[in-house]
Amino acid sequence: MVVLGGIFHFLIALIAAVVYYLASRLLRFLITHAVICGILYGVCVYLLMNFVVLPLSAIPFKMSYPWPSLIGGLLIHMFGIGLPISLAVRWGSKSST
Repeated sequence: MVVLGGIFHFLIALIAAVVYYLASRLLRFLITHAVICGILYGVCVYLLMNFVVLPLSAIPFKMSYPWPSLIGGLLIHMFGIGLPISLAVRWGSKSST
């Protein structure tokens, strides 16, 4: 189960990166303003995962969001997910043009 959880975790991160990349092909400001867009994208990923995906999953308990957990999760998604994705897409876009 641990391996399967790890695989799905990285699959979800890969899907988030692909979505940002595809959106950046249409919305060029995602590349030109990569830092702010990446931070906001991290917030969107966090909100989507915690308020859409997890409630629709088979978790048998009511989700709670204490402030330390909420703030920590937001910061991790902003600076550990959204920002690296946006900077990687910006870097890849510069080398492909």
